[in-house]
Amino acid sequence: MFTLRRQVEFQHCDPAGIVFYPRYFEMISATIERFFTDHLGKSFAEMHLTEKLGVPTARIEVDFRSPSRLEDWLDITVSVARLGRSSVELALACRCGETLRFEARSTLVYVDLTTGKPRSWPDGLRAALGSELTESENQDV
Repeated sequence: MFTLRRQVEFQHCDPAGIVFYPRYFEMISATIERFFTDHLGKSFAEMHLTEKLGVPTARIEVDFRSPSRLEDWLDITVSVARLGRSSVELALACRCGETLRFEARSTLVYVDLTTGKPRSWPDGLRAALGSELTESENQDV
């Protein structure tokens, strides 16, 4: 499991001082990017710019549980729920202290950016993702 800690900033909030929900999607994207770079050792810059490969979001589902406010500290965790031939489903949870703010499921597909077509995970990245599986019965071989 990987956790990214970040503070809610003014840019994330609506006039009431709570996080405007689309900003959570930006936080999810940033957390996934850090997960790949810091935890799996595969930066988006290397994948996208050098290798011309990427992991666009194919599906995302979020349940908002409680509002976050300006200057709250959020801990966003990522775990691998399912690993397919060319896709991965990530489970995310955002908490402020003990309070759950949102839960999300995001499916990413490993694609060739020049053709837009899915590719099988390379062995090293597949092994790294597989070692993070939290629901091992959901691994597609």
